[in-house]
Amino acid sequence: MTLTIRFTLALIFGFAVAAQADPAPAPATAPVKAKAKPAAPAPTKPFVPMDPLVAIQKANAYFNAATTMIGDFVQIGPDGKQSEGKIYVQRPGRLRFEYAQPATLEIVADGLSVAVHDRKTETKDIYFISQTPLKFLLKDNVDLNKDVKIVDVTSDPNAVVILVEDKATFGGTSQIKLTFEPAKFTLTQWLVTDPQGYETLVSLFNVDLSKRPDPNLFQITQERISNTNN
Repeated sequence: MTLTIRFTLALIFGFAVAAQADPAPAPATAPVKAKAKPAAPAPTKPFVPMDPLVAIQKANAYFNAATTMIGDFVQIGPDGKQSEGKIYVQRPGRLRFEYAQPATLEIVADGLSVAVHDRKTETKDIYFISQTPLKFLLKDNVDLNKDVKIVDVTSDPNAVVILVEDKATFGGTSQIKLTFEPAKFTLTQWLVTDPQGYETLVSLFNVDLSKRPDPNLFQITQERISNTNN
């Protein structure tokens, strides 16, 4: 018998012998304590939608308190293209959208008119603020119930949405969907649906309501006003 076979048999029989031998007494163990049952999770309160009248009051209060605004925006146009830039607001009436490259647009409201300037084509279109769908956001005193028609108010744990309709915009009736963050009730985005059904979504980020924008940002030259679209 070779050494390898004997070594293998020794392993097998040695295991067999150990298995047949009287087992050694098990060491004494401390009594096992019953585990305490985990505490049941606290019941969550069911979500209660915000009362529409309260939501409108909060929106009015936000707009009337936010007399100035500086922030970043991201815009998704009707063609799905995304652009971004800086937004400046000085109520009443003054607003500026400054688009970052490669976009070439610049939108400025000086309190009376809104100028849409394309830096690439050097074209300028001028409109009265009263013709634009966001004119009520630039008023000295905002009252959604009086300024526009409120179509719907909805809310969930993450957003309060107020849908309004304005029949006096350039080209016909526009709808504006205003979205607010519920906890602090700050405006986070708006969606404008123009009279032709095209949608433009603007989302706000890094908003500062304390800084006052440079007044020069809202200037429109006299030659632009002479080309006003009526």
